[in-house]
Order: sequence, then structure tokens, then C-alpha cells
Amino acid sequence: MTAKQIPNVPSQPAANPTGFAQQVLDLVNRERTNAGLKSLSMNASLSGVAMAKAQDMYNNNYFDHQSPTYGSPFDMMKKFGISYNSAGENIAKGQTSPTEVMNQWMSSPDHRANILNGNYTQIGIAYYNGQWVQEFTG
Repeated sequence: MTAKQIPNVPSQPAANPTGFAQQVLDLVNRERTNAGLKSLSMNASLSGVAMAKAQDMYNNNYFDHQSPTYGSPFDMMKKFGISYNSAGENIAKGQTSPTEVMNQWMSSPDHRANILNGNYTQIGIAYYNGQWVQEFTG
């Protein structure tokens, strides 16, 4: 029997979004260390962008890097005053734990490439109502 999401039932009502972000950061940096890369630093401004993106995806019922509100991740970072030489974004939906979302991101070549990109030095992370977002800059 497979598990199903039941509509109109809050998922993980006791979830701690800040705790989830810290756990994702720890998992990201463990992967980077294992690959011989420097750890990423959590950036509060990037986390603000990540949270705005997660809320935007949830509130506007879409799942895409292109936001109807903010445009591309790069447009969005510029609108939020983030400067960078290189940048990337990972999104996910429906995972119930930091471990689950990281396992799925690491199993996807494009998401894994962002997590293990040696040009990135900063990360912003957000979890909001089942939406996961990572914003990377370097």
C-alpha cells in the first residue's frame, strides 16, 4: 500500500521551518565536505528570497523556476538586491523531511550540480507548506 497525501489536512503542522533550513544546510555541507568542497554559509537575505519563492509557489499554485510574480530566479535575486557572480536555485515539493528532500536533490544530476558547485559560497534555504527552496550564490 502506498502513502497518499490527504487534501485539506495540514502536512507536518509541528514542522519547524527554521530547524528544517538548518538541517538542510548541515546536509548540504556534509555533501560538499565529502566532495572536497568548502562549506556554504547561510545568507539571511538569500533565505528571504527562498522563503518568498516558496510562499509564491504555494500561494499561486505553481511549481517552476519561473515565477509569475518575480520572473526567473536571477530576476528575483536582483529585485531583492542580491548581487552575485554565479547563482542557482533548487526547488522541491511534497517531501516531509530535510533528509528526504536532500536525498532526492542529490539523486537528480541538475540539483546535485548546484549543491556541489564549487563557485557557490552562500546559500539561502526555505521550507513553506511543503515547498522547499534553495538559492545559491557565489
